[in-house]
Amino acid sequence: MNLLERNTRGLGLMAALAVAASAGACKTVSPDDMDASLAQLRSEMQQEMQAGDERLAGDMDARFADVDQRMASLESDLQQMEQDFEVSIARLEDELRFNVPVYFGFDDATVEQEDEEVLARFASVAQKYYPQAQITVEGFTDPAGDEQYNLWLGEQRAKAVAEYLSGSTAISDERLRAISYGEDTRRLISDGWGPGVSGWENRRVVLVIDHDGQPPMMTTDGAGSES
Repeated sequence: MNLLERNTRGLGLMAALAVAASAGACKTVSPDDMDASLAQLRSEMQQEMQAGDERLAGDMDARFADVDQRMASLESDLQQMEQDFEVSIARLEDELRFNVPVYFGFDDATVEQEDEEVLARFASVAQKYYPQAQITVEGFTDPAGDEQYNLWLGEQRAKAVAEYLSGSTAISDERLRAISYGEDTRRLISDGWGPGVSGWENRRVVLVIDHDGQPPMMTTDGAGSES
């Protein structure tokens, strides 16, 4: 019974009791009878309100348990990804940063076939837990060459990875953006650069899921819809 129904019932009962008490031709209602009727109504209303509070508390407990389950599932998948591909994942308040082992040749922006498996795993995690989140691909270079050219080259690397994700996984192009940090000071080794293999650790991308602090969802594989 909702609040309006309870109020209507209470007002109706009190009105009926008042009419019965004032109508001389009708059976009178003693003060004890009136008190008993009001006490019964009050008890029924309190029971209904308590039941509503218990249902609300149960619903909130179920919601918290569901979020806990999703967080545990996400953490399990992240740990497995770290183990399988030696990925370094930074778990921040508003984002997840994936330092993936996707590297490029000197002065090159080609996604190699050997990199596709880790990118596919990343896409699977992103779709499963954050199917609406923005994904940023950050491109980096080694410090060799002109700074402006390296900004351009880092962008080409980020775009190449973004294009692979939108073309070969369930992540839509609208959710992806590519940016470049060029020879940013966040390079992994300070004095490594090409040509050749030297400095390959700096020629990389970082994948970022910008989830804005929202808890993870649980979706069907690749579909982006709640299961």
